[in-house]
Amino acid sequence: MKNKICHITTVHYAKDTRIFQKECVSLAKHGFDTHIIVANQKSEIDQGIQIHNIISATSGRLQRMRKTTQIAFEKAMEIDAEIYHFHDPELLPVGLKLKKQGKKVIYDTHEDVPRQILSKYYIPSIVRPIIAKVFEIYENRIAAKMDAVIAATPFIRDRFLKINPNTVDVNNYPIFEKFNIENPKEKIHDICYVGLMSKIRGIEEMVRMLEFTDAKMTLIGEFQSKEEEKFIKKLPTWKKVNFLGKKDRKEVAKILSQSKMGIVVFRPEPNHINAQPNKIFEYMAASLPIVTSNFPLWRSIVTKHNAGVCANPLKPKEIAKAVNVLLGNEDESIQMGKNGQQAVQNVFNWRQEEEKLIKLYNQILK
Repeated sequence: MKNKICHITTVHYAKDTRIFQKECVSLAKHGFDTHIIVANQKSEIDQGIQIHNIISATSGRLQRMRKTTQIAFEKAMEIDAEIYHFHDPELLPVGLKLKKQGKKVIYDTHEDVPRQILSKYYIPSIVRPIIAKVFEIYENRIAAKMDAVIAATPFIRDRFLKINPNTVDVNNYPIFEKFNIENPKEKIHDICYVGLMSKIRGIEEMVRMLEFTDAKMTLIGEFQSKEEEKFIKKLPTWKKVNFLGKKDRKEVAKILSQSKMGIVVFRPEPNHINAQPNKIFEYMAASLPIVTSNFPLWRSIVTKHNAGVCANPLKPKEIAKAVNVLLGNEDESIQMGKNGQQAVQNVFNWRQEEEKLIKLYNQILK
């Protein structure tokens, strides 16, 4: 009989890349009876995974945290799984309730949330450190009681290892085969950015740097807010942007294959410096040379594997200079793309992360 497991998220899309496409699909492939609870989406079976929708008519984050999480807990108990695996900080009380019911529970922390709070500009700056500290104490207290903590990066893993010795990092590396597609001879996109667009993710600097290069930039994704979108689209260099909006994973892979380089120049916020954006490794998997922020961790990845050029993310001229270096040295840029692709194939790929995930599940079930 298959072991029944249940992932829970009230925030993410049902087919989320990390939760569904990587973790749930891997678990189903290894014989687990895999379920996932999501909010206000579609109940269906996809790739052998049962998606359970819960209806939440609430509006606003606070109401969602109070009411939707209670509905998620009730649905989780109804499913009656052997292991529960939750993905959102607002589900910490649900994890604790499940533990009190004698269930095995995993907390999957995608971000270093206390450091992330320090970058929330809608929170008054004077209270951000207080809120971050209070949340960290609260999160640590519950994480210590979980059967395991999964961290999306080694930096987050090291933080939680001090609290819960059964902590492992399951990095958000790409599934190599999905990006290793044949590259067309003609590259129709100069610079490509994929993902959420916001000021702290460097969208303003990326658009402004187009003043200092002949290159054009293709954007895939959506803006974090209407206000930011309105501001960015008024910049003079927006005319050099090809804004494609959201695309599915197959379309993203195709566009990357048609691009000359990938870019990710997040601002040096506390939650960014030690992060490992998945897009870096997806660009590399697609054999693109990359332009990245010059954070020590990112620089170590780029320079060790000779996969691109780093720049100060706060200086559009420096970003443009890095772009121009890649555009002006075609043979070297192609080689950097190949170097990055080889690094993903050998080091930064989902295959090895899948092994860690399955090992952890088997350990908990024993």
